[in-house]
Amino acid sequence: MALVDSETVELSSESRIEILYLNNPETKNSMTVAMGLEFQAHIEKLKKNPPRAVVITGKNDIFSAGGNFELLKSFAEKSFEQNKKEMFEFYNLFLSVRDLNVPVICAANGHAIGAGLSITLACDLRVFADEGKYQFNFVKLGIHPGMGSSYLAKELFGMETANRLLFLAETVSGKEALSLGICYDSVPKAEVLQRATEIAISLSESAPMALSELKKNIYDREKLNAALRKEAESQALNFLSQDFRETIKSIEEKRKPVFKGR
Repeated sequence: MALVDSETVELSSESRIEILYLNNPETKNSMTVAMGLEFQAHIEKLKKNPPRAVVITGKNDIFSAGGNFELLKSFAEKSFEQNKKEMFEFYNLFLSVRDLNVPVICAANGHAIGAGLSITLACDLRVFADEGKYQFNFVKLGIHPGMGSSYLAKELFGMETANRLLFLAETVSGKEALSLGICYDSVPKAEVLQRATEIAISLSESAPMALSELKKNIYDREKLNAALRKEAESQALNFLSQDFRETIKSIEEKRKPVFKGR
């Protein structure tokens, strides 16, 4: 089974929209290295033969539950240097979407948690589900936010909203996210992909070269990479802590963690 599927929407003989689906039903589309490698491979194909726009969404009535638990659990057994290297590489697999010089719309058709919400921020526009749950849960797991969220949230929403989401790990619905300026639109779950596709079609009517140059100029990949290095270092430190081991134990025992700051 492919962990990332694709579908082509032909608009004319000269243009198309590409839809990428996160597809890991057994773990609620949680992000693994294997999924990241497939995702990056799809992005590389699209870079060679660019569509007019790309839509990223999830199958199985959910967008993404975030980082895979077994993957996170494995970091507790690795060294600081190894974790720092692997986290930077892991996040860049998914953030390769930032290297596409065509508009990217995220159709977050269900819950998007942790890294699952982070990848939505790497897209140009977001459509959320009214009844969806959206949360940066990193600090609740005893780790520093990742997937570029500590940089992207501040850039997109401003410090106050970013701090509310990152420090308090608040869960917001699609409607609340819209009111906070986190997404472009929020619609009923069944209409999310359709709405995102409508936006993609609208974007396809603009000049491709102009949109491509805009994408090159509006984002700063170097600053994002610098943030990723800082996040990877902080997370590598957290993975060695007793608090993170308490996180793993609490998840396995299905209870709230008790953090002691060491």
